[in-house]
Amino acid sequence: MTVHDELAAALRELEATMKAASLWRMERPDTHAFDSVQPFCIDTMTLPQWLRFVFIVRLEVLVETRSPMPAQCDVAPAVEAWLKQEGARPSDRLLMCRVVEEIDRLVTEN
Repeated sequence: MTVHDELAAALRELEATMKAASLWRMERPDTHAFDSVQPFCIDTMTLPQWLRFVFIVRLEVLVETRSPMPAQCDVAPAVEAWLKQEGARPSDRLLMCRVVEEIDRLVTEN
């Protein structure tokens, strides 16, 4: 299995985990929200919106095109901080953080 295949599986797991935590169903942000220059589009989107409409989509393109991975991916700390702030259930926090840590690892180590 290639790193692209592993990343594709991890992205599917992230989607499933977000659905189980009720973090998937939302409206697509307005077009201007994608123009943000802030990390995680924090000024124009919620973190789940960014994960769904930016992070997952960009990584899926890398998978489909078998493109080289970025030099570093370090999203898990932001996910953990956001989930804590929002008072997410500990089990949801744990599962979300695990899958995003795996995505960070796959991208950064390859």
